[in-house]
Amino acid sequence: MSEMSPTPDDKNWTWVLERPCPECGFEAAELHREDIGTRLLVAVREVRQALAGPDVRVRPAAGVWSALEYGCRTRDVCRVFLGRLSDMLDHDDPLFANWDQDATAIAEDYAAQVPAVVSEQLWDDAQRLAGRFNGVDHDQWDRIGSRSDGENFTVVSLGQYLLHDLAHHVWDLTGAPQHP
Repeated sequence: MSEMSPTPDDKNWTWVLERPCPECGFEAAELHREDIGTRLLVAVREVRQALAGPDVRVRPAAGVWSALEYGCRTRDVCRVFLGRLSDMLDHDDPLFANWDQDATAIAEDYAAQVPAVVSEQLWDDAQRLAGRFNGVDHDQWDRIGSRSDGENFTVVSLGQYLLHDLAHHVWDLTGAPQHP
């Protein structure tokens, strides 16, 4: 890993479901399930604005992603979470496949991707994911899925966890606190 590579993130972020994030200010518990799809698209619009900026490929500091890299990460988060949500809605207590976000960033060479293409892919993926959340039936919100590390999610908590991830990336890009 070069000096400019992003610092790998090996934290278990599930604690954000229980208390506000001290960095970005997001409070997952305050996010109502009916708002997940709408809030997802709001966050993605902000990431897309950053993807349209003139310095989209510039890393602000060593070990910190560029707007382009955050855009790729956000796109891939939407893709992974669409798969996880679909598994939860279509199967009983699915076990989610492991996803190494840092390995994906390297393998997909985030820094070399085309910002306009990433922006369109991100919007398309986010709309599919928001539509899936917006279509969750009342009796499906408590369906369960599990990570291989033993963390369990309901459809609601998966959406809250997802929204923290997206809000945190918006904060990474803008420095503005994110609130449901």
